[in-house]
Amino acid sequence: MRKSLQTAVLAALVLTGFHSTAAAADAHKPLPAKDAAADSHGFHLPPLPADAHVSQSTTVDGKTLKYTVTVGSLPVRNEKGDITGEVVFTAYTMPGKDRPVTFALNGGPGASSVYLNFGAIGPKKVNFGVEGDSPSQPATLHDNPGTWLGFTDLVFIDPIGTGYSRALVDDKEAIKEFYSTDSDIKYLSRIVFDWLVKNGRMTSRKYLVGESYGGFRGPRITDYLQTQLGVAMNGVVLLSPYLDPAASDDPNVSPLPWMLTLPSIAAAHLEREHQLTAAAMAPIIDYTRTTYASALMQGRANPAATEAMIKKVTALTGLDPLFVKRSGGRLETQAYLREVYRAEGKLGSRYDSNVTAWDPFPYAPQQETGDPILNSIVAPTTTAMVNFVTRTVGWKVDGRYNALSYAVNRMWHKDKDANLGSVAQLRESVANDPDLHVLIAHGWDDLSCPFMASLLIVDQMPAMGDPARVQVKEYPGGHMFYARPDSQAALTADVRALYGVK
Repeated sequence: MRKSLQTAVLAALVLTGFHSTAAAADAHKPLPAKDAAADSHGFHLPPLPADAHVSQSTTVDGKTLKYTVTVGSLPVRNEKGDITGEVVFTAYTMPGKDRPVTFALNGGPGASSVYLNFGAIGPKKVNFGVEGDSPSQPATLHDNPGTWLGFTDLVFIDPIGTGYSRALVDDKEAIKEFYSTDSDIKYLSRIVFDWLVKNGRMTSRKYLVGESYGGFRGPRITDYLQTQLGVAMNGVVLLSPYLDPAASDDPNVSPLPWMLTLPSIAAAHLEREHQLTAAAMAPIIDYTRTTYASALMQGRANPAATEAMIKKVTALTGLDPLFVKRSGGRLETQAYLREVYRAEGKLGSRYDSNVTAWDPFPYAPQQETGDPILNSIVAPTTTAMVNFVTRTVGWKVDGRYNALSYAVNRMWHKDKDANLGSVAQLRESVANDPDLHVLIAHGWDDLSCPFMASLLIVDQMPAMGDPARVQVKEYPGGHMFYARPDSQAALTADVRALYGVK
């Protein structure tokens, strides 16, 4: 209906092609530290620089935080111990006894961690992702009032093929080693382990935050660290997570695909009417769970229920009654995003349906251009990150920075259990550790990873002691709801509660 594993979650997703690298001589032997890598076209690349550090400060609520930024890399080794890739990280640390450490991953597959870093939780921020932002605006970093650095050190990890992280094997081997569901979890878990060992932080309290496909990674990495590498997370924060790919399957029979998106479409309409509140959303969620689902399941067996449902959906969404009727009350995401702004000649974004752009092909039978948010976020985030890494921190790398890579996304291989999602690992991690707490956070308007999916998933989980250990929270905004100051402040308050910080 709406998405596959490769295309569904470009949230934090993916743009231009990335040239994977190959070992210059023998892909099955470790590269000496000072040797160059060679990409798949035979062009030699210099080795990555040694770790670089710089001291900075940021001001939050009138308090100055002084911290150290470290940009560096960690090797990835295969089962033989040969180096097959290099993962680049950006770490923000502060002095202090018993400070927690939080590892952050974005999604895609194919996205670097710059969106969480410079958009959500890092000490500096660049504007992107909201209505009116332009990719040609100056990519100026400023203090981030919603940073988590006041209560946790932060380590942003760029998976292979994103940021400056690179494979040292050819594409075929890279798919096996990095660009598949299972291997992705294993090597990223090992990067978390290796960073902890390298920095003497094994005894620190540890947290993980994942956005979008990073939310798919989150429970699996937590479970793998917990059961295979002997590292237990104290808490997990999943932002706009892609937990269950199968939830949007079977649109011809199952009501689930339409149940997941209707509340987000209704929320977007309420927001345009300046009426969006949790109280206004509560009856919509209840209607979706009950009467709407029942009417869809009954189909032509109950014409009266279908007619009433179509009238209700029309009222909830503010859409043209004929459009809703011809859709059978089943609102396909991309069709909705064209229809809702058709009269203005614009398109809505699946990542926040109230963020728009001009439709350059308004008379085409289907959308012919990219997503309004994805098309606008690459330039400011890339410019800000490249300047920060190479000039501010002084990590003088000679290479392309990939904020979003469609190439990685195209190469991605789904392992046999990929479509089962990460719900099983979420349940198992919570069951294994009675002290583990999980916060699942969504924007009301997100149609790429709708909040309703997480609500239904958590509703079906056993309580396992305290049901509040796994919470779902919603905020105004879309996939990157933290781009809105009020939503970011609310998220930060909820995260502080998870961390036990007053």
